[in-house]
Amino acid sequence: MTLSAATGNESSASNLDDLFNRVNMLLGEPSASTRSAKGNSDTFVPRQPRNMRETGINAAMIEKIIMRFLFQIGAETSRRIAAQLRLPFKVLEPMFKQLRSDKHIDLAGTTSTGDSEFCITDSGRDRARRYSEECTYFGAAPVSLEDYVASVSAQTIAGQIVTKEDLNRAFKGLIINEAMLNRLGPAINSGRGMFLFGEPGNGKTSIAERVTGAFGTTVWIPRAITIEGEIMRIYDPGVHEAVEEESQNGGLLDSMDIDRRWVQIKRPTVIAGGELTMDELEISLNPTSRICESPLQVKSNCGTLVIDDFGRQKMPVDMLLNRWIVPLEKRYDFLNMPNGKKIQIPFDQLIVFSTNLEPKDLVDGAFLRRIPYKIEVPDPSEAEFVQLFGIMCKSLGFEHRPEAIKYLVETHYKSINRPFRLCQPRDLLLQVRNYCQFHSQPLELSCEAFDAAVLNYFCIME
Repeated sequence: MTLSAATGNESSASNLDDLFNRVNMLLGEPSASTRSAKGNSDTFVPRQPRNMRETGINAAMIEKIIMRFLFQIGAETSRRIAAQLRLPFKVLEPMFKQLRSDKHIDLAGTTSTGDSEFCITDSGRDRARRYSEECTYFGAAPVSLEDYVASVSAQTIAGQIVTKEDLNRAFKGLIINEAMLNRLGPAINSGRGMFLFGEPGNGKTSIAERVTGAFGTTVWIPRAITIEGEIMRIYDPGVHEAVEEESQNGGLLDSMDIDRRWVQIKRPTVIAGGELTMDELEISLNPTSRICESPLQVKSNCGTLVIDDFGRQKMPVDMLLNRWIVPLEKRYDFLNMPNGKKIQIPFDQLIVFSTNLEPKDLVDGAFLRRIPYKIEVPDPSEAEFVQLFGIMCKSLGFEHRPEAIKYLVETHYKSINRPFRLCQPRDLLLQVRNYCQFHSQPLELSCEAFDAAVLNYFCIME
C-alpha cells in the first residue's frame, strides 16, 4: 500500500468515526471526547453513564438502594425507580431482570405506556430490611469519590480569574472605595484565604458574602458520594442554591444527556459564625439513618467559606487554626469516616476570616503566613456616609432631604467626633420609619426623628 493510499484510508476511517460519534450524540449517546466526568474538559459537565461500569459504583450499592426504595413504597414502575435513583433506565434494566430472577421483586403489572410495575416479594422484603439496618438511604445513586475529586479539580476556585469589572458587579449596591477594590481583587484571585478585619458595622460580612459572586459561574456537585461503602451527602438545599442548568449546546438532547445524580448550583458561599464547633468540620453520621453528612469545608468546595466573628467561637482559636493549617497550604484535607478509615478530600475554597479583632492578637506568625492577605475594612468617609444615606432613603421609601442628613452629621457625629459606620444609615433610617409610623406621620426625614433615633441607637454603645 502506498503512503497516499494509507493516508486516504486513515482519513476515511476518521470521517467514519466522526459520523458515528455524531449519530451517537444525536441519539443521546455521547462520544468519549465529549464526556467530561473525569474533568478533562475546560467546562465540566457530568454526562449520563451508558452502562453500570460508567456509574463509577458497584452493582451491589445500586441494588441496595432499589430494594430500600421498594421496601418503603411497596410497588413502583421501572421508570419511576430509575427516576428515583436518577440513572437512565437502560443502565438499571439488567438489574431489574436479575432481581426478578432472584425472586426479590416480581412483575405486578404493566402501565398503559408499556412500563413494567414491580413489587417487592417476601424474600426481597427480608433482604431490604437487612439493607435498611446498614443504612436507610434510598435517594439518588451516589457518585464515586474519584469522580467527585476530579470534578473539584476541573471547577477549582483557584482556576478562576477575577477582574475589576467582576468585583464591581458582585459588590453592586455596596459602598466600596477604589483603594479597597484594589486590595480585594488580588486576594480573591489568590483563591486561598484572607483576613477581613476592622470595626463592627463596616460591612465585613457583606463583603465576604458577595465575594463568590465575583466569579460569576456555576458548578456541578453530586447529590451524594460513596466512600468505602458509606454514603455521604454533598448537596445541601440549606446551603446550596440550585439553578436551571445551562445547556452547553442549547439543545434538548444535550440536556437529556446530563447525569442527574449531579446538581448545578451557584458557586457556594458557606457562612459559619460564633456557633461554629469542631464537629461541623468533621463527617457526621446520623445514628438513625446511618447516612453521613459532609462537613462545612466540603460543602464550600469551589466556592467561599466565611468564618464570621472569628475569635468568638466556643472552641479555642488555636484548635481551629491547627485543624486547618495544613489544608490551607496543601489544598486537601483528611477526614475520618465513621468506620475508622481516613480519606483525603479536596480543600478547594477561598476562606475568609472576618473579625473585629486584630489578626496579630488572635493567631501566631506561622498561621498568618498561610493567610497571605490581611485587609482592613476602614470607616467610611463623610462623603461615602452621606452617599449611602441617599441609597438607603430610596430603598426604604424616604424622600431624600440633604438638609436633614446634614443636621444629623453636624449635630450627632462631627460635633462629638463620633466615627461613621457603614451600617448606621440603614439602622437609623429604620428607627426613623418606626418613629414616623408611631406618630402617624408620613415617612420623611426630620431633625426630631433623627434626634429620637440617635438617642435610642447610641444609648449604651458609647
